This record gives sequence, structure tokens and C-alpha cells, in this order.
Amino acid sequence: MAKIIYEVKENKNTKSAAYGKHFAKVKNLETLNTRRLAQHISEHGSIYTPDVVYGVLERFRACLVEMLLESKKVKIDGLGTFYCTLENQPGGAQKKEDFNVGKHLKALHIRFLPEQATELNISSREFLKKAEFINIDSLLKGTEDANGSSTSGGSTSGGSASGGGLEG
Repeated sequence: MAKIIYEVKENKNTKSAAYGKHFAKVKNLETLNTRRLAQHISEHGSIYTPDVVYGVLERFRACLVEMLLESKKVKIDGLGTFYCTLENQPGGAQKKEDFNVGKHLKALHIRFLPEQATELNISSREFLKKAEFINIDSLLKGTEDANGSSTSGGSTSGGSASGGGLEG
């Protein structure tokens, strides 16, 4: 099962209603660039070399950006849909004919909506069910968390540093 490493952090925003409360935050172990992802893909029984996979990924990236900039959504079956949204400057234009892109638009964002078809669902709630959660403190100490358990399927757990790699 996939292992999500997390750490518990205190909310230090004095203006927040949750000030002083503690929340889990994902602790990413590393960032894979395109070359590393291509290498990883080629190691999963692929007949393609890392260079071929890299070329396909690079072409995918370029074409994805091209299609998004042509006001098209791009749906990758089993993964989800990429699309663009606009962020406007606060206040807006007084009248429709006064709207000016250079003045009234703040940003163009790329968004992603995960696949939600029943058999391929990777939406937030379903994704949560597929992961095992391990508190970073338990890994650093080499012990289980205060709950003393290692539970998967959406619960927070301590887990342990033993029993296989953290990457999956």
C-alpha cells in the first residue's frame, strides 16, 4: 500500500479561528523530475527505454500546454482532466465594454480535476482510502506514534520505519 508521510503542525495564524490547533501536512520526500519519472516508468516492466518514455512525457507536456492555451480541456482517462481558469483583479470592470484583459485579469491558472468514474476514482475522498499514513515523528524516532498503531485506510497512524521502502 502507498505510504503518505505527514507531520503535525500548529496553526500559528493569529487571525484564524483555528489558531493554536494542530493539523496534518504532507511531508514530501522528494520531487521527481521528468527524467526520474521516465526512469521509474521504464522500470515497471516497460519495453521502452527511459529515453523513449522521457520523449513521450516531454511531448505530452508540450501538447498539454498547447491544448490548454487553445481553450481546450484535456482528459487523461484514469487520471483526470486538466483545464484553465481565470483569476480577475478585485473590483472588476464597471461595464462589460470597459473590461480590459491587461487591466482586469490577474492570472491564468492550470487546474486539475481527478478522475471520478467509479472504477478509476482518484478523487480526494477515494484517494484518502487508498493510502497508509505515517507520522514523520515516528520515523525519526523509530517508534510508533502515541496511538501505538499502524492503521491504514484514511486514519492517521504512526507506522514504523521498518518493513520495506517508503516509495511505492
